[in-house]
Amino acid sequence: RDDDDEQADEDLAQKSHARESRRQTPSCHLTACPHSIPPRAPYIGGMYAFVPNAGASTAEIHAELRAAAVAITDGEPDGIANMANVAALLAEFLPDLNWAGFYRMVEGELVLGPFIGKPACIRIPLDRGVCGAAARSGTTQRVEDVHAFPGHIACDAASRSELVVPVIRGGAVIAVIDLDSPLPGRFSAEDAAGIEALAEAIAERI
Repeated sequence: RDDDDEQADEDLAQKSHARESRRQTPSCHLTACPHSIPPRAPYIGGMYAFVPNAGASTAEIHAELRAAAVAITDGEPDGIANMANVAALLAEFLPDLNWAGFYRMVEGELVLGPFIGKPACIRIPLDRGVCGAAARSGTTQRVEDVHAFPGHIACDAASRSELVVPVIRGGAVIAVIDLDSPLPGRFSAEDAAGIEALAEAIAERI
């Protein structure tokens, strides 16, 4: 065997090793993947497994939710993708919801963004509904009984209570986080504070 044959064998071995390494190492476009993901959110076969602690307090659940949202959006420049993942986390971490997601501020009105739940109203004027009130005032709206809220928009007849938190960037409302529940009085002041902290944490990423 001459030197050329030996070099060819060495090149073949290197290529085979590279292919085997790629098969064993899951790829991920997130700069946070997988090492900066919290230990309770392991990267498993191309997806993340976020599991809230059983028996955790409301404050602890919101802290875990916020940490998961910060981790999974880290380094991803696409705001729609980030909203989609955060909506999924909201539905995963918070019990007794029938809708969780975003409305985006687009040319002076709210336009439906990524969500988990039944099909929803696509556009909401700022003078209508709980979402419109949150976007118009730039303040959180915590409604114990949506049927008693003037101008409530019933996108899902099962909804009884609602929490809407504005997402503010550069002093302007860019979106709202909207949570609906079939239970009256579902959302506490602690829930409102937790979602407000979440909104602040992801404001630059959506």
